[in-house]
Amino acid sequence: MAGMSFLRRRSAPVPAGPDFDVLAMDPSDWPGNLGAGLLPAPDGTCQGVFLRYDLFGGRGPAMIIGNLPEGSPFRDLGDRQVPLEVAQLLAALENEEQVEVVSVEDDPVMHEDNLLIVRRVTCSEERVSCVQFDRSDGVLVTIASWDRPITGDLYALLKPLPPEIFQQ
Repeated sequence: MAGMSFLRRRSAPVPAGPDFDVLAMDPSDWPGNLGAGLLPAPDGTCQGVFLRYDLFGGRGPAMIIGNLPEGSPFRDLGDRQVPLEVAQLLAALENEEQVEVVSVEDDPVMHEDNLLIVRRVTCSEERVSCVQFDRSDGVLVTIASWDRPITGDLYALLKPLPPEIFQQ
């Protein structure tokens, strides 16, 4: 999996799997290639999961959905720094340009019976769409999409994926 090399450089063993459900699109519903990455802490616990959805068998990723629990070091961003999922999407697309966050605005959307306050993150690279929201269990969900806006119907496709499917 290209763009995942930073996971291998860490000395910690890759965690066995997350201790939280991952909110994403079910891999069986997705037509293209799918990759998943686990983000390990030094102690080997899982500090995040992201799923990378490639369209049409490798003609570039369409979307990355990340789930980072409370306390994950990957949530600590500098001013104007793009979320990890945006950085991963750009790396997978071999986009070398410096991209930063231009603005963030709140957008309420419904997911099943819950009202989500979604933060729409506008980046200096206009082909990137990014949204983030906090789950009731404190997990931060980020969706980064390339060259396609993130519309309300996408939220309807998100479902909890059990931690077991990410066990090594």
